[in-house]
Amino acid sequence: CPVVLAPKSSSITMPPPADIVKVAIEWPGAFPKLMEIDQKKPLSSIIKEVCDGWSLANHDQFALQHADSSNFYITEKNRNEIKNGAILRLTTSPAQNAQQLHERIQSSSMDAKLEALKDLANYSRDVTFAQEFINLDGISLLTQMVESGTERYQKLQKIMKPCFGDMLSFTLTAFVELMDHGIVSWDTFSVAFIKKIASYVNKFASDISILQRSLAILESMVLNSHDLYQKVAQEITIGQLIPHLQGTDQEIQTYTIAVINALFLKAPDDKRQEMANILAQKQLRSIILTHVIRAQRAINNEMAHQLYVLQVLTFNLLEDRMMTKMDPQDQAQRDIIFELRRIAFDAESEPNNSSGSMEKRKSMYTRDYKKLGFINHVNPAMDFTQTPPGMLALDNMLYFAKHHQDAYIRIVLENSSREDKHECPFGRSSIELTKMLCEILKVGELPSETCNDFHPMFFTHDRSFEEFFCICIQLLNKTWKEMRATSEDFNKARKRVMQVVKEQIMRALTTKPSSLDQFKSKLQNLSYTEILKIRQSERMNQEDFQSRPILELKEKIQPEILELIKQQRLNRLVEGTCFRKLNSRRRQDKFWYCRLSPNHKVLHYGDLEESPQGEVPHDSLQDKLPVADIKAVVTGKDCPHMKEKGALKQNKEVLELAFSILYDSSGQLNFIAPDKHEYCVWTDGLNALLGKDMLSDLTRNDLDTLLSMEIKLRLLDLENIQIPDAPPPIPKEPSNYDFVYDCN
Repeated sequence: CPVVLAPKSSSITMPPPADIVKVAIEWPGAFPKLMEIDQKKPLSSIIKEVCDGWSLANHDQFALQHADSSNFYITEKNRNEIKNGAILRLTTSPAQNAQQLHERIQSSSMDAKLEALKDLANYSRDVTFAQEFINLDGISLLTQMVESGTERYQKLQKIMKPCFGDMLSFTLTAFVELMDHGIVSWDTFSVAFIKKIASYVNKFASDISILQRSLAILESMVLNSHDLYQKVAQEITIGQLIPHLQGTDQEIQTYTIAVINALFLKAPDDKRQEMANILAQKQLRSIILTHVIRAQRAINNEMAHQLYVLQVLTFNLLEDRMMTKMDPQDQAQRDIIFELRRIAFDAESEPNNSSGSMEKRKSMYTRDYKKLGFINHVNPAMDFTQTPPGMLALDNMLYFAKHHQDAYIRIVLENSSREDKHECPFGRSSIELTKMLCEILKVGELPSETCNDFHPMFFTHDRSFEEFFCICIQLLNKTWKEMRATSEDFNKARKRVMQVVKEQIMRALTTKPSSLDQFKSKLQNLSYTEILKIRQSERMNQEDFQSRPILELKEKIQPEILELIKQQRLNRLVEGTCFRKLNSRRRQDKFWYCRLSPNHKVLHYGDLEESPQGEVPHDSLQDKLPVADIKAVVTGKDCPHMKEKGALKQNKEVLELAFSILYDSSGQLNFIAPDKHEYCVWTDGLNALLGKDMLSDLTRNDLDTLLSMEIKLRLLDLENIQIPDAPPPIPKEPSNYDFVYDCN
């Protein structure tokens, strides 16, 4: 029989099972346990095993939670998120914890009640706990405390005002957190509760935390329930909200505008114009311009989003006129057209009483309407039956004629007197331009949930859309003349001219001019000739990178470029960066510094008292982290310090700059980059150290730029240029140096 030799067991290294996770588990007063968790076992049996190890009975009253700042419970749904080396904590079960807190917040002791509400605000961030607390009718208990419970302490407010304010703040924080999970419907709240929350907007205006949470609750009520919108609209007035915009706290300003936007968005169609009139009376636009847009501080992303929403909702008020056709039989509407003719041609002195001049007047009107550039010379009202832009185009024309009369008359007379067929018909052009401006500003569309593209110039004038039109119609007339377009084939000329005008407007808007005058100035520098130059330059900079030879060359060059980018990133990490320290409540003026060692093997870091002005010496960075110990780099919401969701909306600006290094034994280094560039540099560099791809926007931009440059260099036109294999010989010395000129 053949002999079969079994391989030695010592020669085979078996990988650890994928379902086994090594963790440490803490219990107060005991040493942590190191154990392996089998993810195939039920969680209840794992908890029983842990309890048995510490001789704890009633294991069904215990649960595991993360030992980090989040304190989130581990459940069957999220247990797969446990990582190797994680530190867990054995604690009371969510149901028992919820029951205890439910009893503690009803304590007669003010101190005990305050401590219980503080714990409740913290635990409510966890959906597992939130579900258990809500099952105990916890939301109703909190609303009752807000509605009537606070009255008990009215007499104590003067004596214990700080305690009372903290207690109310924690109550509202817990309420916001619990409702944020979407477990309970917003339709269940009483008018008394709404009245209380609305009253806090005025009563506790000086208490930032209470004011923030009250505004957040009002916004959520309006957005999530039609019935609550009506009740909130009755309780809170624009006059009550306006003063909060005049303060210096940008977060309060942001939530105030958010509430105004919510009321605006959910208002019935017939009420929106009425609300817009109230906002105009309260000078909302002017207040926002002065105290928000032109304040001496940067506008964060959340504020920019709310300003964008307000801008969109304001322009959406034009939708009704944009979609309204003109009624040719409506005398009031026809009078607007007559007013346009009167202003342009000064027809006030015409004899109106002569019955014999009726035919003459009709003939004269037809001639004037033709000069005004209408399609239908006999009845120009027919030009405004197309929607969009409907009556909005006529509104713009009348505004231009009345408020910029000289420019209006000049455009009309200049084009009506031309004989070379190059005139720009004012009527038809205005209709086309109004339609285009509505498309650019997306009039009638709901605001995006993520966009923050607001334009400061639209907050500088009460009639910003009309003023925008007035600037653009003069631009259109100028561009028409520069392109020498002809009115004989208006449709063909319109497409060419409108394409250029749209490009001019879009390029000017991209620069985010701070005022309408600045926008007008930008357009003056974007003449038709300049647009042609820009187009030519862009065409010259664009190569046909889709052809097969170019793609092959690009594929060959790309690894070299990526290696170059990698070295640049690592060099930046060696230089190091100063990072800001944050906590959950406010920014701290404390810093810490981190840098990579020159041999790329160790990260050195340490705390700093202040931001460094020069190079930080190595000996001042006492802490070290070997690169070999790094297990992963996580960003954004996956970061441990970002998982602890605040009482209000997550700060998107901070979230986009957050990243963390995870290493052995659940250790972590949490970063908030000073800006997006440093965020990209560090995440790229750390990924490069771990042998992973660099995926940041900065790397993509650098790669595109460097690839484009390298390909262009390699594709330089070398036709008829002989490149020798050997360098040319050195010429002989000249026979004399008389040609040398001594400058001295």
